[in-house]
Amino acid sequence: MTYHPKSDFMRVMIERGYLADCTDYQGLDEALSKGVVTAYIGYDATAKSLHVGHLLNIMMLRWLQKTGHQPITLMGGGTTKVGDPSFRADERPLLTPGQIDDNIEGMKQVFAKYLDYDRAETPALMLNNAEWLDGLNYLEFLRDIGRHFSVNRMLSFESVKSRLDREQSLSFLEFNYMILQAYDFLELNRRYGCLLQMGGSDQWGNIVNGIDLTRRVLDNEIYGLTSPLLTTSDGRKMGKSQGGAMWLNADMLSPYEFWQFWRNSTDADVGRFLKLYTELPVEECDRLGALSGSEINAAKIILANEVTTLCHGAEAATAAEATAREVFEKGGVGDDLPTLELSAEELGGEGISIVQLIVRAGLAKSGKEAKRLIAENGARIDDAPLTDAGLMLDAAALASPVKLSAGKKRHALVKLG
Repeated sequence: MTYHPKSDFMRVMIERGYLADCTDYQGLDEALSKGVVTAYIGYDATAKSLHVGHLLNIMMLRWLQKTGHQPITLMGGGTTKVGDPSFRADERPLLTPGQIDDNIEGMKQVFAKYLDYDRAETPALMLNNAEWLDGLNYLEFLRDIGRHFSVNRMLSFESVKSRLDREQSLSFLEFNYMILQAYDFLELNRRYGCLLQMGGSDQWGNIVNGIDLTRRVLDNEIYGLTSPLLTTSDGRKMGKSQGGAMWLNADMLSPYEFWQFWRNSTDADVGRFLKLYTELPVEECDRLGALSGSEINAAKIILANEVTTLCHGAEAATAAEATAREVFEKGGVGDDLPTLELSAEELGGEGISIVQLIVRAGLAKSGKEAKRLIAENGARIDDAPLTDAGLMLDAAALASPVKLSAGKKRHALVKLG
């Protein structure tokens, strides 16, 4: 990146690695230098919580507000009813309005930790596109907005083309998604003077559509900026682990498991993750990322503590670190480990199989995987090797909590409720 920005926000985006592409570096940089810029990122309400994969863009909104500008979190109450087809092999399951509202409530809890919606100057705005999409008149919309879209051009977008090239069905419902997203940008510009849409680089086509539509309908100059689609250095999609999605809501993933996710980063990712997911100075991120041997583990603990403090608070980060020390250094049982509580009825007279417990504790996805873990000497019970896949645990065996481990880094407690 050879562009030298004047504005604080663009400098942060470039220095810390948030920027993949921009529709007009100079135009956006000048707008940011002249005064307050309002920018948005859209989030479809497909789950009750956001996950680590969303965190990069949430941090971009946080930096936007920290550098004196106004972030909008746009909840897709309307667009979720259609579903974004971008780079998906199949259609998303359609959710009811009630499910969408519940999901939005869950997602709001996350944003409140990263953005200030109550400050006097440049407060963050929480908006819902159902406000303008739900009441659209179809014929008027086709006439006023649809006429600006070329089907030939829409078919050329990578997100659509990749689906058609694989001869996978793309419904007319999904095909409309990019028009609705473009219309969001137009409405946000009209209602709130919003000048910038940000998103992952998979959203580039949708963002460009919104800029083009706004220019045609309102004759306004607006901008788009995308972030790189992150993978870990070993090629995994960011935010996914063996146990599934790394959720940001504490009721869907414990702060300890969240902390552990960051603590388990590979050495090669530490410097980059510190720049993207913490607010430590860039020089300090570079210094920590360049450490090696046992020192890089100290850097990983700093990473885990900083990210967990932002998401769950300083107390949760301290408790997670203390639990990790207890579990790893002393071989003990920490207070904060993910816990599976069983009722006496679930045990019955026979007890419960160790394979079932490993699956229910989230340490394996299936009985087959649990048995393989035991066969390959990857499972432990109370820190002792677990070799018998046929082991049954009854109420007497669970009179005090039992610690199960998969490998060196994943643990859970099982106890009677």
